[in-house]
Amino acid sequence: MRWISTISLMLAVSLVTGCRREQPQAPATREISLEVLQDKIRGGWAGQMIGVSYGAPTEFRWRGEIIPEEKLPEWKPEMIEGALDQDDIYVDMTFAQVLQEKGLDATTEDFGEMFKKSQYRLWHANLAARRALRRGVPATESGTPKYNIHANDIDFQIESDFVGLMCPGMPQSAIDYALRAGRVMNYGDGIYGGVFVSCMYAAAFFESDVRKIVEAGLACLPPESPYAKVIADTLRFSQENPNDWVRAWQLIEDKWNRRDPCPSGALTPFNIDAKLNGAYIALGLLYGRGDFEQTLKISTRCGQDSDCNPSNAAGILGVVLGYEKIPEIYRSGIPAIADKNFSFTKHSFRTIVESTTQQAVALAERRGGRFLGDRLVIAVQQPVPPPLEIWDDYGEPVERIPHTDARFNWKGQWVEHGKGTARRAAQKGAEVSVSFEGTGFILTGSYLPTGGKADISIDDGPPETIDVYEDQERANESLAHRFKLAPGRHTVRLVVRGEPFEGNPAEKKGRDVVVRDLIVFR
Repeated sequence: MRWISTISLMLAVSLVTGCRREQPQAPATREISLEVLQDKIRGGWAGQMIGVSYGAPTEFRWRGEIIPEEKLPEWKPEMIEGALDQDDIYVDMTFAQVLQEKGLDATTEDFGEMFKKSQYRLWHANLAARRALRRGVPATESGTPKYNIHANDIDFQIESDFVGLMCPGMPQSAIDYALRAGRVMNYGDGIYGGVFVSCMYAAAFFESDVRKIVEAGLACLPPESPYAKVIADTLRFSQENPNDWVRAWQLIEDKWNRRDPCPSGALTPFNIDAKLNGAYIALGLLYGRGDFEQTLKISTRCGQDSDCNPSNAAGILGVVLGYEKIPEIYRSGIPAIADKNFSFTKHSFRTIVESTTQQAVALAERRGGRFLGDRLVIAVQQPVPPPLEIWDDYGEPVERIPHTDARFNWKGQWVEHGKGTARRAAQKGAEVSVSFEGTGFILTGSYLPTGGKADISIDDGPPETIDVYEDQERANESLAHRFKLAPGRHTVRLVVRGEPFEGNPAEKKGRDVVVRDLIVFR
């Protein structure tokens, strides 16, 4: 059954493309019928919804260990409704909405502007990026390590599906849009996670061999990047252990589950790094071998971000299979919610499928293809990996110095905060300093609704003023971080200014500053 008439689709495409079109060149082409295109896009969005709903009960409950099969949730069709309130999907749709409103020429600044205005709950790189955007940092820099300690985190990877779904058979276009949108909240491997996922989606429209799909994703990455090396290892380990995904998982774990600079992950079992979780997506696809249920289970059982990973894996496989070939038990709950809007968005399942189809046709025409009413002709693209960006030279985390350690020197009125996990002060002049041996550090603390300002200095350098305001409390965040220091002893000093953040809308302007610990890198 078609959800979009040919006439309405052609009108919508003309609105998306506007008057700017590149001159077609007559390259090699491939064709896909409109009916199949819609079914595969519908399958991709459905797969995301199923994967995130299936894995939600296990998210980050197993860290650095495989989830026992008996601990997996038992799927029930009504579970799909949980997808309506998942950040993996509503952030994804925020960016899809930018393209719908701004057109195919939408810029990083356009993506950043809509993201800055969003009101939904965020975490990690997304939250740090929005915080930076609201403080005037340009969208082209809000994902960089200077402003975002989470630059290598999973965030864009889990919300990049919209890119691949609008780029059927067009991997170079997928790279282009992933770089535009991913720049807002990530950098280097954090962006490459979105490139990898979106290029696998692009390949899945015309390829059913899951190994070739993973290889197509890898072909879009700079081969020197750590992310590409993880995926290359995953392909090799799976080839060497064709019937033992647990062995392949362990080899990945042993080699790559370290060096995470995320304040929540450094020297803890928690790992939200894009490339490690990207390997779990690949494992689910490779060992699932095209079976929807097995792909779900394996990508979930790998642990860590075990709702996002099956969401990506099932979304990609949903494109391969098409909506109608996803097992009935998994898609049977969708019709009942197909017209309900996802939280914080203007889209329902039905309308996002329609919008994505329109964008896919418009983009194919823009890139030298043709829309013939009942089918789409797509100009074949060969991917050219983006320039190499690496934020992997910060050393390794070697120690977390807790606030209770004698190396912390406290002055002024500091009190316990967060049931003794940190200390808080608001009085002007309260200060704390801590010395360490290393080449980098992250000073962690909390952002909170009563957050105020402080000055931070390193050794004898000039102070830098920070603020720790956030509309909801977020613990274990970076108050300040610095890497590539000269080897040796360094001292970090924080002095409370006793001043509120000007952007705090609260009636009583807060002045609190919370310090938790210092993560040392060498």
